[in-house]
Amino acid sequence: MSAPELDLGGWEMVVGLEVHVELATATKLFSASPNRFGDDPNTNIDPVTLGLPGALPVLNRHAVELAMRIGLALNCTVQDCTFHRKNYFYPDMPKAYQISQYDRPLNIDGHLDLPDGTRIGIERAHLEEDTGKSTHTGGVGGRIHGSDASLIDFNRAGVPLVEIVGRPDISTPEQARQYVTELRAILVAIGASDAKMEEGSMRVDANVSVQRPGEDLGTRCEIKNLNSVRSLGRAVEYEARRQIALIEAGDSVRQETRHWDENDGRTHTLRSKEDADDYRYFLEPDLVPLVPDPVWVDQVRAALPALPAERRRRIAEMTSTPVDSEPVMVVVDRGQDAYLAEVAAAGADAGRVLIHIKEAFAEQGPDPSVAPGALAALIGMETRGELTATQAKQVLAEMVASGGDPAEIAAARGFEAMDAGELEAFVDDAIAAQPEVWAKYCAGEDKAAGALVGAVMKASKGQADGKAVTALLQSRRG
Repeated sequence: MSAPELDLGGWEMVVGLEVHVELATATKLFSASPNRFGDDPNTNIDPVTLGLPGALPVLNRHAVELAMRIGLALNCTVQDCTFHRKNYFYPDMPKAYQISQYDRPLNIDGHLDLPDGTRIGIERAHLEEDTGKSTHTGGVGGRIHGSDASLIDFNRAGVPLVEIVGRPDISTPEQARQYVTELRAILVAIGASDAKMEEGSMRVDANVSVQRPGEDLGTRCEIKNLNSVRSLGRAVEYEARRQIALIEAGDSVRQETRHWDENDGRTHTLRSKEDADDYRYFLEPDLVPLVPDPVWVDQVRAALPALPAERRRRIAEMTSTPVDSEPVMVVVDRGQDAYLAEVAAAGADAGRVLIHIKEAFAEQGPDPSVAPGALAALIGMETRGELTATQAKQVLAEMVASGGDPAEIAAARGFEAMDAGELEAFVDDAIAAQPEVWAKYCAGEDKAAGALVGAVMKASKGQADGKAVTALLQSRRG
């Protein structure tokens, strides 16, 4: 599943990602207002959310536990931590500050391994509260510039977030996409978040710079609020090429925050980049330091489920398939690996189970509608030669749509194993009809067999077993 090599004309891209993840709590980080997506605007609010005088924050224990789950799943050290006020004014930040973590975050020094084995460092994963949401109307592209009005919904303000700050270890758009995809799979697996980028519960900021090999890091620009894996890949590549073009033209890159416009495929300036001093951090006076009990941390670690990487490894070993192959990745991503293990345990060939699940259950979740024993019985008929691969697919499609016993469906469709003599006659006809193809095959061009097998399948109306046809061709070639 490798992507084409990225050619930047001798330059190197350096990317560090900051991923903001809303936690799957029932209430907000510092108040009892609901944490719920899709409700009517400004209904999930209270004095704490709005920053009214005298309102005091109370830390959500479940949010802390979910944040620790994230840290432990990313191989971080969980430590004592403090909360700070990060001061800035946006219309959707009612208090004019955000409660976050600064120099003493909850989780530090972790890493995430990509499916291809590349290790991306995790600097920190800290707790903070989300902001409200502004919607700009009457303009182009939803931006404030040129809009007629701005609407503010405070429902999201105060929702618990974990910001996962990756180290600048990413060097290609494909690695960036893989990182976010793997991180999302982990977050969903541990139940920390639904990580729905389309709903904003997972948002990505990308810090991009370029350099010549062996030189120091270049000036970075931050691309804010990328809301899909596809946009992330396109945005970091565009930004790297933009910076290279500037430098090669004799200009310099200005450190700034930029916005990705999916419509024109470009990044655009939002504002000059703030530094930590601009936020005037100071300790949150209404919250004491957070000191997680080591026993609690151990309990959270022990309760973590198997992570996607481990599940892929198990399936790869069971099916003798590369761990980063598409079928393994897809089946684990859908959560269908436990079902695969059940079907294999019922006696079916695990490799065939993997392929059938990938192809037949794309629209189904972790619990496909076909009973494990029924799928195992179907695959048994296929491996014994009672059904061809094509026939097995047709039977399974009917089982998915309507249920039923595979043997009864096969009999009703008139699927029977082809007589050896009949199969040989089809092969003879295919060879006679394509003597030039047969000559190439006999000369060692194995790809030529495809045309011969295809002719037999067409003549037999899909009744022939492709493997049996290939075996016959090989035996006749000698």
